[in-house]
Amino acid sequence: MYVFILPGLLYFVVFRYIPLAGNVVAFQQYSPFLGFAESPWVGLSNFTAMFSDPEVIRALQNTLWFSLLQIVFAFPAPIALALLLNSLLSDRIKRVVQSVVYLPHFIGWVIVVSLWQEIFGGAGVLNRLLEPVGVGPLNLMADPDTFAGLITAQVIWKEVGWGTIIFFAAITMISPQLYESAAVDGAGPWRRLWHVTLPGISSVIVLLLILRLGTVLTVGFEQLLLQQPAVGADAAQVVDTFTYYRGVLGGDWGLAAAVGLVKGVIGTVLVVGANRLAKRMGGQGVF
Repeated sequence: MYVFILPGLLYFVVFRYIPLAGNVVAFQQYSPFLGFAESPWVGLSNFTAMFSDPEVIRALQNTLWFSLLQIVFAFPAPIALALLLNSLLSDRIKRVVQSVVYLPHFIGWVIVVSLWQEIFGGAGVLNRLLEPVGVGPLNLMADPDTFAGLITAQVIWKEVGWGTIIFFAAITMISPQLYESAAVDGAGPWRRLWHVTLPGISSVIVLLLILRLGTVLTVGFEQLLLQQPAVGADAAQVVDTFTYYRGVLGGDWGLAAAVGLVKGVIGTVLVVGANRLAKRMGGQGVF
């Protein structure tokens, strides 16, 4: 058993825990040519600069807004789809629908953005359909006002099928006798859904929601990086793209590391807090 665990353990040690030592950059005026040992220490000046930088504030606002939309709309979408699939009587239809909705998860964001550009872009299919009725031209892919809804829809389209795997598996673990007892007591389909299915998968929902709160400051880096040139930084700049542009491309390693460190601390606090709240409300929590 320990041999089977070892590869996963090594992955987290090498790519998750050892890089934590790099957070020392947040307290330095770091230069790759000087390294960790010789880069001058600047104390908390990077954090002071972070909280006074308007770009950081804008990136934080966009990140929180995008995360809120995804929690409200994208997180429940797999639950709804799993409940819908569970209500289908034909196993063949279930398998076909599952296969279709799973496929987008395996498509890279470069392809996804290209497909959406061909449909909703300035020269896309949508404009060609609306042109005969005198509507348009529309370029939803370059409209800052609709960008937040656009990326949320992209996440739902790409990940809703993959997310149903866990919820659908949790539904199948509910004892059929519970449904039979509810039906004998006169419960219709909606009451069986509300009083049997949802309570049966509530622990899984709480678990995934707690883990999702831990990544509330992490939204699709590649997805937003690809679409930021079209809509501008004001609409598409988030914490991850900010650290990339300011740190990797701009060379301000200390400020970028400070932003990343604060992001990790906030994520940890949210996970611990949500876990304690779930336990106080009678749930199991994550740990």
